Amino acid sequence: MESELGFLVSVLIICADITAAVLGIEAEIAQSKQHHHAHQQHSRHRDSGCGRSPSSGAFAEGVAAMLLLSIVHVTANVLGGCTYIRSKQDFTRATANKILAVALLVISWMFFAVSYSTLMLATLANSRSDRFCSLPHRWLFLIGGIFCFGHGLVTSGYYVSAIAAKKEDKENVQPANTSRP
Repeated sequence: MESELGFLVSVLIICADITAAVLGIEAEIAQSKQHHHAHQQHSRHRDSGCGRSPSSGAFAEGVAAMLLLSIVHVTANVLGGCTYIRSKQDFTRATANKILAVALLVISWMFFAVSYSTLMLATLANSRSDRFCSLPHRWLFLIGGIFCFGHGLVTSGYYVSAIAAKKEDKENVQPANTSRP
């Protein structure tokens, strides 16, 4: 039952991150269509005074992608637990699953930081506010979407290895406790 639940959570992590990636890529397409449509009209009058044409569809899809990415990241970290290695001695005693879990946790945070920040910059660039006129916005949704795919794979790997490391830790602790009178 526990392994089936772990598999289900892992699949849900990947599916949710794929959905966030698709939303990011769709936001890039909506932004490009809006930009192309604004150029076809040859109109100098835009909704904002900064000479760009923000897309409300891209904005909404960007917010949805960021929200989904955040939910997946928090869920995987909470369900995976806090896997850490405190010292060199801990490192030498750590199992392969625990070392892998720590490494994937760090990589997962890196993927999250890159994907979330690029999605946020692209989303802000598509807001109606003039405060974000100078933000670059080309290709950021696409980059964020691609990193969401990577985040899904790495985070799923983290979750599986963290659960395996917890299981190994429990197995290693139980025989030590039963051998004492």
